[in-house]
Amino acid sequence: MPRVVFTPNLRRHVECPETTVVGTTVAEALAEVFAENPRLGGYVLDEQGRTRQHVMVYLNGRPIDDRLQQSDAVSEDDEIYVMQALSGG
Repeated sequence: MPRVVFTPNLRRHVECPETTVVGTTVAEALAEVFAENPRLGGYVLDEQGRTRQHVMVYLNGRPIDDRLQQSDAVSEDDEIYVMQALSGG
């Protein structure tokens, strides 16, 4: 099953431990996580279900291709890594 990992800076704001999920796309995998933790979904996706501008989602170390619908295919051994961008000086 795909593994979903969230960065420590995101875990500071909302509980989101590493988890394994069922899904054939990034969207399906994240939907399973957000079903258990709706508040987390608000940090990652906007009101239209698109990846928020300040969030990066990686699949096996590479940015996903489809930030709008997260339709990138995932397989059983894949890792989805969700990172909230940091800014400031």
